[in-house]
Amino acid sequence: MHAPHGMVATAGPPRLFVLRIAIVFCAPMLVNGIALPFFPIWLNTLSMTDWEIGVVLAVPMVVRVFTAPIAGMIADRIGDRASVLVWSGAMSLATAIALLSTEHFWPVLILYTLQGIVYAPYLPITDAIALSGVRRWHFDYSRMRFWGSLAFIVSTMIGGWLAGIFGGAMVLPAMTVGFITTVMAAFIAPRIGKPRRASPISALPVAPTGLAGQMDVQLMMLGAALVNASHGMFYAFSAILWGAEGFSGTEIGLLFSVGVAAEVLFFIVSARLCRRFSLWTMIVFGSAVAMFRWVAFPHDLGFFGYFALQSLHAFTFAAIHVGVQGRIIERLAEEKEASTQGLYFFYNGIFMALTTFLSGYLFAWYGIDGFYAMSVVAALGLVLVLLARSIQPQRMESGGNTNEPS
Repeated sequence: MHAPHGMVATAGPPRLFVLRIAIVFCAPMLVNGIALPFFPIWLNTLSMTDWEIGVVLAVPMVVRVFTAPIAGMIADRIGDRASVLVWSGAMSLATAIALLSTEHFWPVLILYTLQGIVYAPYLPITDAIALSGVRRWHFDYSRMRFWGSLAFIVSTMIGGWLAGIFGGAMVLPAMTVGFITTVMAAFIAPRIGKPRRASPISALPVAPTGLAGQMDVQLMMLGAALVNASHGMFYAFSAILWGAEGFSGTEIGLLFSVGVAAEVLFFIVSARLCRRFSLWTMIVFGSAVAMFRWVAFPHDLGFFGYFALQSLHAFTFAAIHVGVQGRIIERLAEEKEASTQGLYFFYNGIFMALTTFLSGYLFAWYGIDGFYAMSVVAALGLVLVLLARSIQPQRMESGGNTNEPS
């Protein structure tokens, strides 16, 4: 097998590369499968106000937007990226253990923020190692990444079962077990030496040279980031709301799992969809569906209604993600890829932190009706996406027509 043009061929890949990376992907997803749905429930058991819950969830998002690129640069400059995984997993485990004996707002805020800082680079660095395997040895990325999504679903379902038995008390012990697996997985991660290309998160959150002149790309990323951020109130308060409506822990876990499953299914068929629909169609349609999703959420839908609504995550996240990544590839040179992805990471992190913070106030003032505000956020994102499509250049440098059919 020959190396891609412009790259130097290496000796063979590390032994069992695909299997080892698949395991490494599973470890952080075991943590996320507990933390994303159920950590707000644990915060609620501490009798925190809605505003305090919003702050605890939002502050780490802001901080890690700035610290993750630093970790990425360190990972790119040391001998092997996998060493950062060991550090990240061990420090995250230490903060998880410290949280076990913490109950008050300020200590929880400080420790959870520290956890956000040290845990932030784990999954992106795993992604970077996997992508190096794709470039050097032509491995199939989806075969490795799929197992992480499956681990998230399994973790969420187990978390829901445990929540039904132990309530919010199960959250921190389950997260701690998950962090133990991140440390163990870090030691089996393939060592492939110093990277040839920078990790996307290692780019500082500033616009790469020349991107300011490509306003359609900037507006597209800003719009897509706003639509992604419209999920902020859902991640912060949906599990609390569903619990108050009488849904069991298993049902809550299933509702979160079906969203991830729909996302995975979309990624599986995305290549076929891209042959039938333009990338702009995917982004615009996903943004419009997000508006509908948050308008419908406050209504009494029952379990099966929310199950159907959760399936729309395939469009409100996956379709937009595929569309944005495809447009970045079409519009930007390869040497600008890392810095552009870093900028997109920055936009997503800042907007998600802002909506999560505001959701604390919205939930305190309006309860479930606060989700209408998230539909407004998605609408703003859709406006920017449509504006981006309208100002895209008639032709790219390669001569291809970029005015795609909708």
